[in-house]
Amino acid sequence: MRRYDAVMFDLLTALLDSWMLWNSVAGGEAPGLRWRRRYLELTYGCGAYRPYEALVAEAAAETGMAPGAATALAARWGELQPWPEAPALLAGLRGAGMKLAVATNCSIPLGRQAAGLVGVPFDAIITSQEAGFYKPRAEVYQATLAALGLPADRVLFVAGSASDVPGAAGVGMDVVWHNRAKLAPKDDTRPLLMADSLAPLLAGLG
Repeated sequence: MRRYDAVMFDLLTALLDSWMLWNSVAGGEAPGLRWRRRYLELTYGCGAYRPYEALVAEAAAETGMAPGAATALAARWGELQPWPEAPALLAGLRGAGMKLAVATNCSIPLGRQAAGLVGVPFDAIITSQEAGFYKPRAEVYQATLAALGLPADRVLFVAGSASDVPGAAGVGMDVVWHNRAKLAPKDDTRPLLMADSLAPLLAGLG
C-alpha cells in the first residue's frame, strides 16, 4: 500500500451495507432492488445535482413503493451497518499512516451521518451535494482529491458499484472493486482487483 498516500472509498456500498436497509424499508429484496435500480438510473442521468432525497422519493413513486418510503429510509439512516471487516481494516490503514476519504452519492447531512457509522475518522468526506454532481461524474472524485490535497496517482479508489470503476479510473486513480453483490461490469474498464470482501482487495496490494 505504500505506493499510495491515501485510500478513497465509495461509502454506501463499499463500506456500508446499504442494500439491507433499502430492502427492509421496501419490504423485501425484490422491491428494494427495483427501487434502488431506478434511483441509480435517476442519479446517473440527472446531470447537475438534484436533491438526493427528492431522487429517492421519485424512484420510490415510480417503482410502486408505499407512500412515505423515502421518508422512512432517511429516518432509519442510522441503522446502516458497516461491512464486518470494514472498521478494523480502515483502522489498520490509518494506523499505517494512510489518509482515508469517502466520495459518496448523497446529501451533506446523510453523507456525514453515514460516514460516522463506519467508526473510523476520515480525512475528507465529499458528497454529491458539495461536488454539484453525482458519481460517476469526474467532479465528485476530483473534489475529494482536492480535499485530500493529493494527485490521483497517489490515491487508491475502492469502488462499491460498477459505475465507480470507470468513473474513478477516468480521473487517473487506480481502482479496486468491492463487488459484494457480484454485479456485472459497467463497460470494458477493469479494476486492478475485484473481490466480494474488502480484506482481499487491500491485502492484495500490500
